[in-house]
Amino acid sequence: MRGVWVIAVSLLAGSAVLPAAATSDFSNNPISRFFSHQEQPLREYRAFRRMHASSEKSGKYEAWLDAWTELKGGRFSYQIVDERGSDTVRSKVLRAVLAREQELINSGDSDKGDLTAANYEFAEGGRDADGAHVVQIKPRRNDVLLVDGRAVLNDRGELMRVEGKLAKNPSFWTSLVNIVRRYARIGGVRVPVATETTAKVKFVGTAQMDVTYDYRSVNGRAVSPITGAGFNEPASAAPARIVAQSGW
Repeated sequence: MRGVWVIAVSLLAGSAVLPAAATSDFSNNPISRFFSHQEQPLREYRAFRRMHASSEKSGKYEAWLDAWTELKGGRFSYQIVDERGSDTVRSKVLRAVLAREQELINSGDSDKGDLTAANYEFAEGGRDADGAHVVQIKPRRNDVLLVDGRAVLNDRGELMRVEGKLAKNPSFWTSLVNIVRRYARIGGVRVPVATETTAKVKFVGTAQMDVTYDYRSVNGRAVSPITGAGFNEPASAAPARIVAQSGW
């Protein structure tokens, strides 16, 4: 199980901080709008996060974790309110994701994964099978925070998802780390709402992590829970049982 924790690193490419827009000379309107318009940045939020990690040997290596997460004043903090399943997966994967995300954001290094010209080269990629606009994204360096793949846009040039493989494997123990990060507009701000990560882990097989974000406030404005997302807590709910917390 030594290598399973590395999926925690791959999830950092999907941390809940919206990538900044970059400049480009694309002539296609939706793509041009994506690179030229100024998105309202995600400065602060409070969200209920549900996390699940498992491997092909799911009977032994599977766990769940629920946590309240908050970004405020440039600082990320979290409260774990429930967790179950494998102790190893909970400590080496799920808790490790939150701790590493906190370290990355609070150190001021989170922009190393943003969709900017400093991090990526961009090329027009036509349309996908559903007719959405595609921008090919090529990392400028080998980095576990960058994705070699594509950004998918709607007709208004708004980011719908980023998908591809990590530009660099997190460790010797992993290969073929793939990530899909989905976005939606909540409270007038485009934010990540789900992240799906899979990887080949030596001696374990295929490992997977799924994370969903249920926002309760965005940039100081209260928002409604996502309809149909599977969350049962009311918008005003406070954690019933705090298992662990950091930075609160």
